[in-house]
Amino acid sequence: MVDSSLPPDISALLERIDEIRPLIEKNAAQGEAERRVSQESIDALEAIGAFRVTQPAKYGGYEGDSRAQVDAGAAVGKGDGGTAWVVALTNIANWLTALYPEKAQDDVWGEDRNAKVSVVLATNGKTQRVDGGYLVSGEWSYNSASWHTQWAILGAELVDENGDFVDTAQLLIPRSDLGFKDIWHVAGMRSSGSNALSATDVFVPDHRVMRGEPALRGTYPGTTEDTPAVYRAGWIPVLNIILVGPQLGMGRAVLERVISKADSKAIAYTSFERQSDSIAFQLDIAKAALLLEAAEGFAHRATDEIDIPAAQGVYPDYLTRARNRAYVGWIVEHTARAIEMLLTAHGSGAFAEVNPLQRLWRDQAVASRHAFVLPALGYELYGKALLGREDGDSVTPLV
Repeated sequence: MVDSSLPPDISALLERIDEIRPLIEKNAAQGEAERRVSQESIDALEAIGAFRVTQPAKYGGYEGDSRAQVDAGAAVGKGDGGTAWVVALTNIANWLTALYPEKAQDDVWGEDRNAKVSVVLATNGKTQRVDGGYLVSGEWSYNSASWHTQWAILGAELVDENGDFVDTAQLLIPRSDLGFKDIWHVAGMRSSGSNALSATDVFVPDHRVMRGEPALRGTYPGTTEDTPAVYRAGWIPVLNIILVGPQLGMGRAVLERVISKADSKAIAYTSFERQSDSIAFQLDIAKAALLLEAAEGFAHRATDEIDIPAAQGVYPDYLTRARNRAYVGWIVEHTARAIEMLLTAHGSGAFAEVNPLQRLWRDQAVASRHAFVLPALGYELYGKALLGREDGDSVTPLV
């Protein structure tokens, strides 16, 4: 059951996010300058349960599905992109944590229900098999929310006692066992704090190891007959779709800001004293709004194709999973197109450093380059699946 001090459900949580959005907006510039979300914003979001969207109910979380994750990310994204990215990535890491055996979940949340987890799926870690687990060494970037988490899920290659490769895996490790490198110097998403973590012969017990091959088939180490449906959903589809929430929110924020200035802003070197009087401006606003509405519709369709099969106990087939990656690419591509259109319509003032529009533009531009959401990759995987080709795994097994 959700802690009594938190909003009772996801709908109420979204309302509380709306209420604290002015605080998130106020702290956005500070977060960018300091390259981490302000602690005031983190504390406010923690107080209302924004980091518990996917946490199991037995630890006081909402046990939210992929739709809940997207909606929460979008709600925060209307205030600040970097803050939304931290919320989204923390929630997906918490969902992944819930796929581990209960003993591992107790390690994370048994004493601190507010404990947060970050994740880097890249299998950069090298392991050595030892009694009861593995020793792991490696370095992982870019680790979003690195300033605010107490645990990390990090990718590695598993070997047997002879040192022969067995499988890829995701290892759940306390941050106190990991080194930290401040490397996140970028053009956008600066406040996401996506720095690097490192390990040197860190011991990881077997109960905090999730193998890759079974996970790609929907078999997770913590799954039992009593496991809630939300933790039976397709692994890669869930990991993909949550990345669009912050971007949808940023798109909405840009649209609302441009509209709010349209009655008081002139169009330079024309007779229009108000942008809103210009038919060309009206057309741009309409087209951008439709692009964003379509992107939101695709996002909700994608989450339905994740959440409904999970509730039915069915693992989605390859075509559905490939289409999900294509949905994500389409959403990202058309959100970016809408923002570009809106900034052009608004005028060059959008790029003044004091204007939040330029930060939203840069944040979405960086977020849209995440390797998981690249449009061309999603389209290729879906196209291959539609044509009945079986070479999708030669591109990536992460479908």
